[in-house]
Amino acid sequence: MQRYREIAVAFSRNGFGYVVKELGLDQLFPLPKRALINKEQQKHRKTVGERIRLILEELGPTFIKMGQMASMRPDIIPKDVIKELELLQDQLSPFSYPDVEAMIEQELGAPVHELFQSFDKEPLGVASIGQVHKAVLHSGEEVAVKVQRPNVDKQIRTDLEILHELAERAEHRLYRLRKYQLKNIVEEFSKAILDELDFVTEGRNADIMSKQFRENKHIAIPKIFWDYSSKKVLTMEHIEGVKLNALEELDERGYDRELIAERFSDAILFQIFKDGFFHADPHMGNMLALPGEKIALLDFGMVGRLSPEMQTHFASLIIAMVRQKPDAIIKAISKMGVVPEEVNQHELRGDIEQFMIKYYDVSLSEVSLGESVTDLFSIAHEHKISIPTDLTLVGKALITMESVIEPLHPDLSVMEVAEPFGRALIKERYNPKNIAENIYDQLDDYGDVLHDMPKIVQELSAIVKKRKVPVEISIPAADSFFAKLDRVSNRLSFSIVLLAFSLIMVGLIIGSALGRQTSMLWNIPAIEIGFVIAILMFAWMMFSIFRSGRF
Repeated sequence: MQRYREIAVAFSRNGFGYVVKELGLDQLFPLPKRALINKEQQKHRKTVGERIRLILEELGPTFIKMGQMASMRPDIIPKDVIKELELLQDQLSPFSYPDVEAMIEQELGAPVHELFQSFDKEPLGVASIGQVHKAVLHSGEEVAVKVQRPNVDKQIRTDLEILHELAERAEHRLYRLRKYQLKNIVEEFSKAILDELDFVTEGRNADIMSKQFRENKHIAIPKIFWDYSSKKVLTMEHIEGVKLNALEELDERGYDRELIAERFSDAILFQIFKDGFFHADPHMGNMLALPGEKIALLDFGMVGRLSPEMQTHFASLIIAMVRQKPDAIIKAISKMGVVPEEVNQHELRGDIEQFMIKYYDVSLSEVSLGESVTDLFSIAHEHKISIPTDLTLVGKALITMESVIEPLHPDLSVMEVAEPFGRALIKERYNPKNIAENIYDQLDDYGDVLHDMPKIVQELSAIVKKRKVPVEISIPAADSFFAKLDRVSNRLSFSIVLLAFSLIMVGLIIGSALGRQTSMLWNIPAIEIGFVIAILMFAWMMFSIFRSGRF
């Protein structure tokens, strides 16, 4: 509850007090009045994106990581907010060296001085989940030791539990947010954050990429020392180089910037189109230039995976974009995502054509591949087409890659570089030899179907003999149809009762008038009693109809 309160106060202090009220959090616990800043006053001070960034930084590791991951979803988050999320900085000071020693001893089963020949007490870098120290093994090898922050695991799991509950509350109370499927987004981000808490996963990712580039002498991946690693401590080869955004230093050392850009783009595109396992966050801080225009990739906590089918569909999308073919683009998007039955194909095509106008008569060298892909995914999201997370990571990875390449080699077009990769992938996919191999691989499945066919036929035959064949009929808008039918029948009933009531009363009145008699039948005031009974029946029927809400 204390953490809930901290979250509510952070939202209120940064001009989102109305969100706290709409979620009903102000009813769960008292909030200080000074935290409830007027929304209009706050709006003139900072943009929405800035205020969101400040909230996330204030709330710590979980929310910072959530924001960093959200910046990779331009299909659902406005661009101005994404720009702020990309500026997220960990507002955390390094934790103490005694805590570092305690964590290493706890995880590796021996004190620091026994494991390492030397160990720098000052960290090389500090992040929300951990910090990195330079050390030397007794073998003389220089390593970088990543140590997890104490108790961060518990804090993150508590925050994720709260975020799940807030997402559920938001979808229940705020109708306008339901289309964003907040619960699914939080679930997706939670899985990614929990994966980053396990340093073993990051180490395995590094090993996989090392195998990817074992024949590429221009890409370096740090070696993982598994004897000195665990879930909360990761020891890897220490690599020193020049950051790719340090242009002056690159020039001073005589590096060929254009060659570095070409090799960097080839490496990332190779991962996406050839292997399907790619670095999802290739920003400048995770890339280093080494002598000989060699490039070192670092930090493997966030990766993406594409199945062979998804690789082919994505390649088809790139080629369709290059050829300016809207039907081919729609086909590729439909194959990549889950398309709802109610999608309006006419409106979808209109949006795709409008998208293509933006790039009409524009040279490929001027087109941003990453931005184009994310724009298309945004269109898909607007039409409720669910694009897999790894594909949205592709779009973000391409945007990040282009931002690194642009200052190094402004004339390099990633679109032009990517097209041959896509063509080669499709050509390989539809190679007769590969098609034959796929058919052969599927023979086992067909064999299982044929093997089970007699049993299936027997079961079906038994059901038919018992005359108990289940039939399911789906009628579009059935609920609306039956509701209208109820209204018609209720109105008809009302009219019949009203008509009957009128006829009886008119008959009694006319009969008594012609006979010049009072309305007494067998000494009973028939008209008066009939009138009362009819009124009661009428009132009861009207009450029933109106209560059903189907008049």
